[in-house]
Amino acid sequence: MNPLYETMDVSVFERMSLAAAKLGAVNLGQGFPDFGWPNAILDAAAEALKSESNQYAPSRGLPKLREAIASHYGRHYGERLQPDQICVTSGATEALGAMILAAVEPGMK
Repeated sequence: MNPLYETMDVSVFERMSLAAAKLGAVNLGQGFPDFGWPNAILDAAAEALKSESNQYAPSRGLPKLREAIASHYGRHYGERLQPDQICVTSGATEALGAMILAAVEPGMK
């Protein structure tokens, strides 16, 4: 065995994966679940990759997705949001960072 690996600490991702397995929890910590997807979802995703853009999305999210989110909040929560008020992130870490940067300013206590 490589001596480097013998002294390396276990990463937070490994610790969370082990804890999820021990407790029988669904591990979404690394961005993938440990279960399969219905064929209808896989087929729709494959079709979208073949027929639509598969490049990086705009940093605030695709306009079509932001429109759908605004509509969802209107239907389910009575919120009147405009798509330009919606910011889609690629994960919880990015969302938390964006929220903190939007709400906190240097020198705030």
